[in-house]
Amino acid sequence: MKRLLGGCYAVVAPLILVPVTFLVCLIVIAGPTLAIRRELGRFGVRLMLTAIGVPLIVRGREHLPAGASIVVANHASYLDGLVLTAALPRRFSFVVQDGAANWPLVGFTLKRMGVIFVNRASAHQSAQLTRQLMRRLQHGEPIAIFPEGTFRPEPGVMRFKDGAFLIAARTGVPVVPAGIRGTRRLYGGGRRLPRWSVVHVDIDAHATAASGGRDAALALRDRMRERVIALCTEPDRAAVGTDVPA
Repeated sequence: MKRLLGGCYAVVAPLILVPVTFLVCLIVIAGPTLAIRRELGRFGVRLMLTAIGVPLIVRGREHLPAGASIVVANHASYLDGLVLTAALPRRFSFVVQDGAANWPLVGFTLKRMGVIFVNRASAHQSAQLTRQLMRRLQHGEPIAIFPEGTFRPEPGVMRFKDGAFLIAARTGVPVVPAGIRGTRRLYGGGRRLPRWSVVHVDIDAHATAASGGRDAALALRDRMRERVIALCTEPDRAAVGTDVPA
């Protein structure tokens, strides 16, 4: 019976999710201001999850600083950015891979929500992005990023890239760890069809680099990665030798 129900959910959920997602994208795109579009996006994600019977449980919002900060979270599924959008206040800007900008309809919706796209293959564009992010943080704008840069089908947290932590050390802004659970089961592991799961986002206390130097930034990176692993309860892929160099 459990397998039968799971099979039914895998078929029915996409039939519900696709038209709801289409409607949400159109509504967000039509929003007159960035603040309104982001609020519509946050509400829209919750509507999408509710439509397929997925509860979203967020804990620890009180740990988010009032001003500039960098939230770092694990990456397990294409749904992580959507889930984190719903979990964080609308003042946050998101940094995502530039390939998402080309997704039909969704890419344009992300642009309308002020998402910052990164091309890590280009050193020149990465340097430009670093300067842009530092300016935004210095003006009090908080940012959310997935420091693994990508995700794998196998459970586990890969190495964190250095960029976000070097920026945090240079600007002196706090870094906030967040753990996402449930999205890998819901729509991860290379599957084409979803499986039902409760989705959790747990946010923990922030920390800052001891100084503006590289050593302090890397120490902060390692400390935040340990916290993210504890929050998301996935294994440390670097520790078991299944990771690739950052």
